[in-house]
Amino acid sequence: MFSLLWRLWERYFGEPLRKVEAESLAYRLSDAGRHIDWKTPAVLVTAAACLILQQYTSHPNAVMGPVRSMISPVAGADTAEKATATLRKWGGDSLSSRVWWAAISVLTYAVIPILMLKLLFSAPLKDHGLKLHGILNAWPLYILFTLVMVPLVWVCSGEQRFQQTYPFIRFVSAEQVHAELWKWELAYAAQFIGLEFFFRGFIIHGTKHRFGVYAVFISMVPYVQIHFGKPMPEATASLIAGVVLGFMSLVTRSVWLGAALHIGVAWGMDCACLYRRGLL
Repeated sequence: MFSLLWRLWERYFGEPLRKVEAESLAYRLSDAGRHIDWKTPAVLVTAAACLILQQYTSHPNAVMGPVRSMISPVAGADTAEKATATLRKWGGDSLSSRVWWAAISVLTYAVIPILMLKLLFSAPLKDHGLKLHGILNAWPLYILFTLVMVPLVWVCSGEQRFQQTYPFIRFVSAEQVHAELWKWELAYAAQFIGLEFFFRGFIIHGTKHRFGVYAVFISMVPYVQIHFGKPMPEATASLIAGVVLGFMSLVTRSVWLGAALHIGVAWGMDCACLYRRGLL
């Protein structure tokens, strides 16, 4: 059994991770590695700035004041009032405000980091976790992770703290679920694609040339922090998921299967919680 586990480790993790370390060492010993590395601080500062922006713009009500202050001197009070009225509508119901949050997440997790990579470094996005070729090479790992998560999702969905958290939209009737759930889940999925790119693509692949496999642990810390406020078991599990999905991203050099796994778990939790309430 130990011999089999060791061979599996070597096939799916050992050799690929040694390759990442070798590439990082070669960079640090190269002429480029001996000069100032502008990319690493640019990635990490951009990541921190995006997390700050997301924190303070994730609800339409949070940006009303700044929008009014910026628009009034330029376009007048009437235009500023129209803009704030639009924001008020976005924040007026649970679905709209959550779609706003998902859009801000995509902006801060994906759009801004992608613009930084392209405009400042002309970096190929396929080298930062968005490649498609070869992403199925480690599919057994994702299947294994799925088999572990499915029963955990079902068990956790029965606990009150998870029932109080998921779905983020407060559904009160089966009719509302049928009308709005698909809209919410599409926005939710887009947010997870952005999230996976940000933590397992942008940060890990944007700093692995400097830190090698240890870039995984750099990305894991802020990833755990965004789970503060959620049930403690989920916050604790995010530490494990941050490391495991980070290593998988390094091995496959892609975030797509990680995003698919993340979306599947999130959709499963929402549906399981609704099913237990008799709304699905």
